[in-house]
Amino acid sequence: MPSIESFRKQAKLLLRWHRERDYSLGGKVRLLERFRHLCDTEILAMPLPLAVAQEIIAVESGFTDWQTLKNKIAAVDIPSASTSAPMLKGAIPILFVRDVTASSRFFHAKLGFDIDFLHGQPPFYGAVSRDHACLHLRFVEQPTFAELAAREVSLILTTIETTNVKVLFEEFSAKGVDIPQKLVRHPWGGIDFHVRDPDRNIISFVQYLPPVITPET
Repeated sequence: MPSIESFRKQAKLLLRWHRERDYSLGGKVRLLERFRHLCDTEILAMPLPLAVAQEIIAVESGFTDWQTLKNKIAAVDIPSASTSAPMLKGAIPILFVRDVTASSRFFHAKLGFDIDFLHGQPPFYGAVSRDHACLHLRFVEQPTFAELAAREVSLILTTIETTNVKVLFEEFSAKGVDIPQKLVRHPWGGIDFHVRDPDRNIISFVQYLPPVITPET
């Protein structure tokens, strides 16, 4: 069975078709009983939340709903452990925010991230991603580092490696993003800039380059 990530990507593809007004979306949406009376134009005119896109993918794959699909994947037998040494494959930073919904909208509108999911009513946890970078958002009454961040020049909460960092800097600048540190080339190798989100979390976007070699005098 495909991984849950594969199904998530299929759901995001439906969202892209909806944004691009692709009429081939209509047949998939009508797989859901409550939408069978809608024509293609009406389907493209209505909102299409990620939860609905995921439900469509689940029904298309033969399940009653998204949760049933997830449960089925979770029930697949775990392969036996091999003798090779484990390898850590990545880490997902968790940012503490006062409003998960508002924060996810900031990352989507200003930084170009997709909203992967929002959990709870109202949401108290969520995830956003862009390309291979993923951030999780966790609701707190008062962000843990808010007071400290206000005193520090730049208290970085997470670093995201990127290519073409200058182009990304220009993209964010054009959208009016709060950028407390503009592009800086560092002697240790690399160039980065910092973004501050509405909760004053500092995120560094960095492109690693060879170290700067200073000729000996």
